[in-house]
Amino acid sequence: MSHASLQPIHPHLLATTHAQKVLVIDDVEMNATLIASVISTLCEVQTATSGTEGLQLALQYNPDLILLDVLMPGMDGFELFRRLKSEPRTAHIPVIFLTAISDMSAEEVGLNMGAADFIAKPFRTAVLLARVRNHLELVRQRHLLERLSHSDGLTGIANRRYFNTMLSREFSRMQRQNQPLALVMIDVDDFKAFNDHYGHLRGDECLQLVAQAIAQCLQRPGDMVARYGGEEFVCLLPNTPVSGALKLAHDIQTAIAGLQMPHVQAQATDFVTVSMGVAAATPQEVPGSHQLLALADARLYRAKRGGRNRIISED
Repeated sequence: MSHASLQPIHPHLLATTHAQKVLVIDDVEMNATLIASVISTLCEVQTATSGTEGLQLALQYNPDLILLDVLMPGMDGFELFRRLKSEPRTAHIPVIFLTAISDMSAEEVGLNMGAADFIAKPFRTAVLLARVRNHLELVRQRHLLERLSHSDGLTGIANRRYFNTMLSREFSRMQRQNQPLALVMIDVDDFKAFNDHYGHLRGDECLQLVAQAIAQCLQRPGDMVARYGGEEFVCLLPNTPVSGALKLAHDIQTAIAGLQMPHVQAQATDFVTVSMGVAAATPQEVPGSHQLLALADARLYRAKRGGRNRIISED
């Protein structure tokens, strides 16, 4: 069909895998260090020796799992657990309680509070490793499911639902920080004619290649591309004026042209092309994210009506 070939999905598309992180909180530094040395083959480890330090590190370090001693002076493990669960940034982190208390009621209290597990001290190394390994695997599986729920099944890039979530989040941040926010709406020209002529399998490959080409044009970690629906894509560009969004649009146009995908039914050229609508605004210029999206969509419509294979960034 073309000179292009599918490559591994670009890391801008979805969250990438990372070394898992565990925070160990125990007021006896020797205990915390020992536990860290045992589990260091499984993950990155940070240690804290008080509830206050542990809470600060949990917020800064964003661990995947917390091992928390119950008996600590000042803020004990149960109180720290309550604070972690009341804080939106840490409420999702599973916690394994560590305790030398022989009373089964302590374990019952912890599990009823929502702890992921309980490990008695002194612990056996093999048991500690197995428990931590199992819970890290559960976290990994949960993150994988979250990424899959955010992604488009055909192209691997973000889906519309995740885009809508991120647009709302970035618009709120734009209002707080008084920074511009930009959108680039992208539509594959004459895609129905492409499907009719080449077949739906080739049409799917076309969309995959276009998605990959767009993603590879994104250079900043905060930028994202999503499949908006059918043959439509959208780029979300935080803290970007219209000039920056327009440059990206031209880069995308060049990248798509470089694919050299034949399209004998196209109106603009004999190859697959895209039309784009670009919009950027500050909080003073648009009252809500829907208006910004509507502006980009209207400009995309004008680009399509104006002959396709073009970019519109002004009214």
